[in-house]
Amino acid sequence: MCGIVGWIDWKRDLTHSAALLENMTESLKARGPDARGIRISMNCALGHRRLSVIDPENGAQPMERKLGGETFTIVYNGEIYNAPELRAELRGRGHEFRTMCDTEVVLVAYMEWGPASVERLNGIFAYAIWSDSAGQLFMARDRLGVKPLFFARKDDMFLFASEPKAILLHPDFPAEIGTEGLAEIFAIGPARTPGHGVYKYMEELKPGYWLLYDRGGLRTSAYWKLQSRPHTETVEQTAETVRELLKDTVERQLVADVPVCTLLSGGLDSSALTALAADVYTRQGIGPLHTFSVDYVDNDKHFQANAFQPNADGPWIRRMSEHLGTVHHEAVFDTPELAESLDRAVDARDLPGMADIDGSLYLFCKYIKQHATVAISGEAADEVFGGYPWFHRKEALEAETFPWSLFLRERVALLHPDLVREIRPEEYVAARYREALDEVPHLEGEDAGARRMREMSWLNITRFMPTLLDRKDRMSMAVGLEVRVPYCDHRLVEYVFNIPWEIKTAGMREKGILRKALAGILPEDVLWRKKSPYPKTHNPAYMARVRERLLYVLDDPDSPLHQFINVSKIRELARVPDGGFHLPWFGQLMTGPQMFAYLIQVDYWFRKYKVSVAL
Repeated sequence: MCGIVGWIDWKRDLTHSAALLENMTESLKARGPDARGIRISMNCALGHRRLSVIDPENGAQPMERKLGGETFTIVYNGEIYNAPELRAELRGRGHEFRTMCDTEVVLVAYMEWGPASVERLNGIFAYAIWSDSAGQLFMARDRLGVKPLFFARKDDMFLFASEPKAILLHPDFPAEIGTEGLAEIFAIGPARTPGHGVYKYMEELKPGYWLLYDRGGLRTSAYWKLQSRPHTETVEQTAETVRELLKDTVERQLVADVPVCTLLSGGLDSSALTALAADVYTRQGIGPLHTFSVDYVDNDKHFQANAFQPNADGPWIRRMSEHLGTVHHEAVFDTPELAESLDRAVDARDLPGMADIDGSLYLFCKYIKQHATVAISGEAADEVFGGYPWFHRKEALEAETFPWSLFLRERVALLHPDLVREIRPEEYVAARYREALDEVPHLEGEDAGARRMREMSWLNITRFMPTLLDRKDRMSMAVGLEVRVPYCDHRLVEYVFNIPWEIKTAGMREKGILRKALAGILPEDVLWRKKSPYPKTHNPAYMARVRERLLYVLDDPDSPLHQFINVSKIRELARVPDGGFHLPWFGQLMTGPQMFAYLIQVDYWFRKYKVSVAL
């Protein structure tokens, strides 16, 4: 993976802005530690940081190619898993290739088919192509939004980058937020509404969209979205299709010229990918597969089972590693480094995020990077196959709000009354929820139950999953680790989206059809293990650490938090052992300690990024 940045300006000679472009590009060095490149013309400046995964000797960017007197230049971040087939087709159309990297395939495909070329790509990507004489910029983002792409507009200037930090280095785009940005942070957060960059003037290209920008203005268009279709296959046929799609996806995503590993929690999703990867390695005669897991000091002493985390991962990880003969590595983190990681996670995401859930992933990826450059992760299986608890709980199904964030009223009670009046959090969230439901492509003739489950799938794929994908990309790329997510293969997502709920839950179990598809691939006990999410620390020392730090922040009269929160209410909660949230206020893992940690991140973010409020 890589980091990309660009700057279009119709009224300024950008050849005099090389130093600023260099700074913006350098801010993305962690995403691409292996090489850098810039290309500047009168109206267009492009920068690139490269993480070499395929054809390391070639593929330098920005990459240029000429066709019919036109020069096309690309900056690209991603992996195209059907690049060999596309390369062969393009060669058949008379194109020559100088490298084996997929960057060139994306560029030549655009030269041949224009904007429609993006519909032919199977992969994870965000890229921009500049056509010199036409004075036109084309940008596209993958269908599920695995790779990020932000842009900002002001008058005759247009900026884009893989991460907000690069755009914020430009003096004309300071770190400002308005009413909507505050609502995103304090009501929607740590999720984000698709397309919203939180910062003023900044947007995010939505998943499955392309963008054209020239002197005539800006135009965006959806090239892909989920469609509802009747499902006619039997349970057995459905399981077979899921199995074959997964096998093909994993094999494609193992292709790399650098070491590849898998993340292994011992749960259904990661165990399936690890088993399929190990099978590919065995068939291809490649050395043993390396697997990685994460845990926390004294978690074995303090773990308590609940509906969201029914059992610990350790024994299941050992079970799968021994079963498959993998070389396993376990990263174990202690409370002090976990608490310190809160700041590094904000630096990586450029926003407050999932607190220590982000921070621990950052530490985990940093550990993995010592051994591998590419990792395979089980992210998104729960959104796609309906595995989360809120798919199966009456109170969540009947809630007229996002089911992973059911305690909005309790969150609002923590806010300063002036902020509540300004952002109207309950109205804001209700509007965003209705907006999401209005997008759902309902199937004619569905009964009320099927209709609701389709809505739940849509909400999870388009609203919850992007938060986790953003987290995965940002924490991994902050240390130069590429993480691939096979469950986000668009062919698999399109197919599973239309599987009826009674088939998805075959055997009366969550993700039942996935379990049925993996029969014979996984041991029976692993195949039917209850879902358990990415692990968090259960050590009470962590709660003590974040409580102490938050109270220290609140004792500082200059803390930006004072204008946003109900300080007396927070101090009151600091005296409660669980911080006032014994059930998750967001997702599956974010309870009291994570609320304190989130507020710590908000304070750090306002200070570090010098965020100003412009209402």
